[in-house]
Amino acid sequence: MVKRKGLTLTDVLITVVIALVFSFIYSIWGGVYTALEPLGLHLNQLLYGMWFIAAVVAYFVIRKPGVALIAEFAAASGETIVMLQFDVMLIVYGLIQGLACEIVFAVVKYKSTSLMVAVAAGISAALATFPLDWYYGYLGQLETWNLLLMFGFRVLSGALIAGWLAHLLYRALKETGVLKLVGNRHAAEEGF
Repeated sequence: MVKRKGLTLTDVLITVVIALVFSFIYSIWGGVYTALEPLGLHLNQLLYGMWFIAAVVAYFVIRKPGVALIAEFAAASGETIVMLQFDVMLIVYGLIQGLACEIVFAVVKYKSTSLMVAVAAGISAALATFPLDWYYGYLGQLETWNLLLMFGFRVLSGALIAGWLAHLLYRALKETGVLKLVGNRHAAEEGF
């Protein structure tokens, strides 16, 4: 049997199913995120990392180039469908976050499933959102201390939710044995 390096139709379908599950979670998570806004001090930013998790989970399951980008794009698109409100910016954010994760996974040649890779991908996605927020948002009007607090909380959230929690989900899926049936089964399990 010939081993295919590129994405197969099965890989894409599994990635989209993962993304659709997370699109429902994302739409619910938006309410939780918004509920924390009135508390101030950017505490809601501690939840921001959830919007990067689809890319990391999909990568751990499939471990092939393009999976993280497809997962975040599909999850963001699915979220607009679930919310019954088309939002181009949400899709742009998804693409940028997926691309940021792809860069981290490319650095490790799509072989590592280590916690550090997951955390680096979560942090990378968090960092990638700031230029968009700056351009489309109010960040230029914030005091430096306020901006640093927001920045720190978002990066921490990317590391913990998109990184650590995604890795925890991957390990739980792996324990079930279901991952033997999908993705890049011959890649190194814990490199880097």
